[in-house]
Amino acid sequence: MNDEAFLDTNVLIYAFNRADGRAVIADQLLASGGVVSVQVLNEFVAVARRKLRAPWPEVVEALAMIRRLCGDPLPLTVAAHEAAVEIASRHGYGIYDAMIVATALQHGCRTLYSEDMQDGRRFDLRLDIKNPFTSVR
Repeated sequence: MNDEAFLDTNVLIYAFNRADGRAVIADQLLASGGVVSVQVLNEFVAVARRKLRAPWPEVVEALAMIRRLCGDPLPLTVAAHEAAVEIASRHGYGIYDAMIVATALQHGCRTLYSEDMQDGRRFDLRLDIKNPFTSVR
């Protein structure tokens, strides 16, 4: 098992968006490390640019900070894709969320921090999904 937590895109977005009340919790999670995947970084860029209308220099700076705190992102693999298709079809997740679950499982993470998935859900008796923002609205 791997004690590193996997951070979903929303954790990164809230850490980046200082006006959001969830930023403090997101900062704490990000500062404690954890892992992200290439997919999470791509989703971060898409949301930061499209929804937050962040300029490219700020997005690039944020990506560098994320990589400093979380290390090299986990790659997207065919094996993770195949596992994600199985997770999506069996559990009703969208393919992108299923890909995050599959990548976290493959890396051996025990915890996946996400606001978008089912808080308290456990996969394969080894990965727990936790919504760290339940107390903030």
